[in-house]
Amino acid sequence: NVFNLLPQLPGCIPVLPNFSWMKPCLSAGDLVYIGLRDVDPAEHYILRTLGVKMFSMSKVDQLGVAKVMEETCDHLSKPIHLSFDIDAIDPSITPATGTPVTGGLTYREGLCITEHLSQTGLLSAVDLVEVNPLRGQTQNDIHSTVSTAVDLLLACFGRQREGNHLQDYCLPEP
Repeated sequence: NVFNLLPQLPGCIPVLPNFSWMKPCLSAGDLVYIGLRDVDPAEHYILRTLGVKMFSMSKVDQLGVAKVMEETCDHLSKPIHLSFDIDAIDPSITPATGTPVTGGLTYREGLCITEHLSQTGLLSAVDLVEVNPLRGQTQNDIHSTVSTAVDLLLACFGRQREGNHLQDYCLPEP
């Protein structure tokens, strides 16, 4: 839980067993949440109270994902650690997850987020979580979830939908 890493919450968050080695090292100002839609009241209170920048799905719909990413990158001007929960994507695309909630990001919005972060050159670490093939009802559920996760990771590492080219490739003279 990222809240265990915030020094602004001493004593407010229960200590996780076997995680006493973790020391608060983040600032709430260094966090951005994108695609929120089913946030419990206590978590929402913490996010608001600490002034964490967040974009609910309603805000993503209102602004568009390109504007959300522009504002996100304006807010984050240092190396970025992306923690991407696959359940941020709508469960019609990624059903093999433990906490599917309707109304999430589209496949294209997820790719836009990861491509945008890759193109900043600031992306220094990525974790993609909540992929759970055991929660898929069919092979198609599992395939859709896993292939979406792979596509998101590939975009983090520079794959672009318009195609990639060799850096030093030269066309022969006509």
